[in-house]
Amino acid sequence: MQILTVDVGTGTQDIFLYDSRLDLENGFKLVVPSPTMIVHRKIKAATRRREPVLLTGVIMGGGPSGWAAEEHARAGLPVYATPEAARSFNDDLDAVRASGIRVISDDEAARLSGEVCRIELRDFDFAAISHALAQFGVQLTNLAAVAVAVFDHGNAPPDVSDRQFRFDYLDERIRQENRLSAFAYREDKIPAIMTRLQAVARSARSGSHPLPDDIPLVVMDSAPAAVLGATFDPVVARRERKLVANIGNFHTLAFRLGTRGIEGVFEHHTGLVDLPRLEKLLQDLAQGTLTHADVFDDHGHGALVYDQEPLSLQEDSFGVVITGPRRSMMRGSSLRPYFAVPFGDMMIAGCFGLLAACADLLPELGAEIRTSLLAQGSATTPWDAVD
Repeated sequence: MQILTVDVGTGTQDIFLYDSRLDLENGFKLVVPSPTMIVHRKIKAATRRREPVLLTGVIMGGGPSGWAAEEHARAGLPVYATPEAARSFNDDLDAVRASGIRVISDDEAARLSGEVCRIELRDFDFAAISHALAQFGVQLTNLAAVAVAVFDHGNAPPDVSDRQFRFDYLDERIRQENRLSAFAYREDKIPAIMTRLQAVARSARSGSHPLPDDIPLVVMDSAPAAVLGATFDPVVARRERKLVANIGNFHTLAFRLGTRGIEGVFEHHTGLVDLPRLEKLLQDLAQGTLTHADVFDDHGHGALVYDQEPLSLQEDSFGVVITGPRRSMMRGSSLRPYFAVPFGDMMIAGCFGLLAACADLLPELGAEIRTSLLAQGSATTPWDAVD
């Protein structure tokens, strides 16, 4: 049985192909540029060629792609975008227009002629990943499911803060189902407000080489996926209560976890915190004294504490568990960080979290996935799985 897992970040997309015949350490993996970085590079190349750009497709991660589009417009070159593609940069299309991007209808886009660089936006490209694996002789012939993680702010109403809307969503999910896999959905259960997750599902089923309809698709928020994956590090797994932080390129999200599930959480913008500020946030979350205002008023998303019992960070050999691409922020911290390496690879912690979520959401696959995730120290090699 194969499960394709893809964790889409700002800098990279991390791809792990689970094969139930293999020890997880021997699964095939790719760490390649993220979709938004790919679009960024395509736009920059068009800027050098002095070509107009047309952006089509669906909502995807912004950041680098949006910055490149704005730079293209500032260079005096046209940037056209269909409405859904434009929402990759801002749900408010007037704000997109104010940045210099010309929002046009799908019909107008189809009629554009001349030398226009056409770029399709999507977070998940099943055809490209399948082709890349095939170049190494790896065929997706026994694919039982696909799981994709992205960060989704959600589509906030015009009069509601994006940050508050995002955190209200986190709070609602935890209160409904207190486990990290609560942030994962089968494609037919994705909330309407989670427009980026919805776009992943649509793009997976479209294009020249779509994901077959009979293969289940699971989508998940990327930060809980990374934290869930980090808990499979054997050192982390031995501790019942722990504080795990995913320090991402744009967002830092920390969960305090215990025997009853999620005890507390905060989410902040990574670029707005330094080491002393991050240590203070983590200490206060552990103590149960961190408030929503402490984070929200500092331009973060917020904080919630569900269990007031303090968590000591002075026991055992480490204090906090750290994962994520900017984990180096915590090097030398007084909180004695442990840098999690689930199955020997921090970069694909989110993929292991996606696997664990699939076990919860796809009961027909759950037993086999859990056997693999819990089989630390087995010795199945790629040669044992050759057909």
